[in-house]
Amino acid sequence: MKRIYSLVFIFCVCFSVQSQLLDDSDQNFTRADTLRGSLRPERTSFDVLAYTLDIKLDPEKRYISGYNEIEFEVLDKTRVIQLDLFQNMKIDSIVYKDKLLEYKREENAVFISFENALTSGALESFKFYYSGYPKVAENAPWDGGFVFSEDAKGKPFVAVAVQGTGASLWYPNKDHQSDEPDSADIKVSVPNGLMNVSNGRLIAETPLNNGYTQWHWRVEHPINNYNITLNVADYAHFEDKYKDLSLDYYVLKENLEKAKDQFQQVKPMMDCFYEKFGEYPFQKDGFKLVETPYLGMEHQSAVAYGNGYKNGYLGTDMSGTGIGLKWDFIIIHESGHEWFGNSVSAADIADMWIHESFTAYSEAVFVECEYGKKEAVRYLFGLRKIIANDSPILGEYGVNHEGSGDMYYKGANMLNTLRSVINNDTKWWKLLKEFHETFKYQIIDTDDVITFYNKRTELNLKPIFDQYLKYTSIPELQLKLEDDNSLFMRWNTDVEDFEMPIEFQNSTEKIIQRHLISNNWKKIDIELYDIEELAINTFGFYVDIKKVSR
Repeated sequence: MKRIYSLVFIFCVCFSVQSQLLDDSDQNFTRADTLRGSLRPERTSFDVLAYTLDIKLDPEKRYISGYNEIEFEVLDKTRVIQLDLFQNMKIDSIVYKDKLLEYKREENAVFISFENALTSGALESFKFYYSGYPKVAENAPWDGGFVFSEDAKGKPFVAVAVQGTGASLWYPNKDHQSDEPDSADIKVSVPNGLMNVSNGRLIAETPLNNGYTQWHWRVEHPINNYNITLNVADYAHFEDKYKDLSLDYYVLKENLEKAKDQFQQVKPMMDCFYEKFGEYPFQKDGFKLVETPYLGMEHQSAVAYGNGYKNGYLGTDMSGTGIGLKWDFIIIHESGHEWFGNSVSAADIADMWIHESFTAYSEAVFVECEYGKKEAVRYLFGLRKIIANDSPILGEYGVNHEGSGDMYYKGANMLNTLRSVINNDTKWWKLLKEFHETFKYQIIDTDDVITFYNKRTELNLKPIFDQYLKYTSIPELQLKLEDDNSLFMRWNTDVEDFEMPIEFQNSTEKIIQRHLISNNWKKIDIELYDIEELAINTFGFYVDIKKVSR
């Protein structure tokens, strides 16, 4: 096998067999999954406008109590609406216009009944009082729940992460990604000597008469339910500025000096992401990194950080190239979500690839800004070894089901492949920025993404998206060398009428060719005596290569 290196691409020949099976494993979805994941009239009849969450946290008892005031607009006449709160949490009362509302609970859903039908166009609000011992995470952030820890002096160090599991784990809300409140007030009372850091701006620090202090934060941009958070500790705070954007950092006091050094990476990251994705989307709320007792999470304007002030991913490089050890994975990845996931959001978690693929790709974008395109492509190529290709990236719709974890790095390599298909870096960067600017503060789905890229490129990219998102296998480029040394190529894919270009060269002549290949055999005009002489750009295109019999 021969490898040829050029200024732009790294080419290699690799032959492998890739099975092409759509994941048809049985999914045992339950009534609870449907209640959580589907959009029925009890949910679509109203649009949440704002949350005012006012709770008290007792770290010693691991107990919370308080209420969420929910403001909403009635879209369709209704007498019943659905909110969500985990079954282990107690409903104390639901108060509407000084009267108690009736409700029924089923699984984690709460069906609230009004005495008189709510009329379309009306603006309404009620307070949902609740209390209880919220679920404690066993391995946050990979499972949802609270994390109760301690700092070096034995003081409480508490945080929560609920992506996928659901924000209704700890507060009542309309727990579906299709409806974000336009704003939120988050008031958390904690024992004196501790601070709570939540999303948005600090509005007030109010001493109470019971040994507690209330910390009031306000979010002035739309926010996903799972992004609303609390972080409680005896924090040290320091601040900085990037252009007109405030940068605030909250860390354990014993880590203050390490944080001041490590968080210097934020400014070059902002330089890169402003250039490639557009301005930071939550200017009114500012940008924060907040130390947490778990690895990290993309909590909007209050990014959770727990990477130990080390470069890499807990000090390791998932790509195996060494490139990932040049920067702090959690700072870059979780902050990338501010643009993709927090600003541009998926309506159903089946489409979470929109969050994770673009954000995983943002890691390579940062690498390219700092170290050049060759290193960025090499980083993405190195990550392929952790791609499983065992189930589709897309999940099942309407049942609160995420697709494969391949949404991260298979998705990132798919985007890098699209860059190669477009074959114009100036256009690619313009498209990436325009994608964010077009859908900023919006909730979208996979079809919206495909339609955007099809329209802007004037190409039919749907078969390419479908192959990578809906099937376990990646496109397989089949090669056939006839007895007269004529070379033929075709794509073997699950998707019909698949077309995608590929780049290759004769390793002796070193002239790069680019051909549009379909599912039908195409004769390639190239001088070749042995198929091993063919070098294919598998760094720019995430594909399998297979030599077939004559």
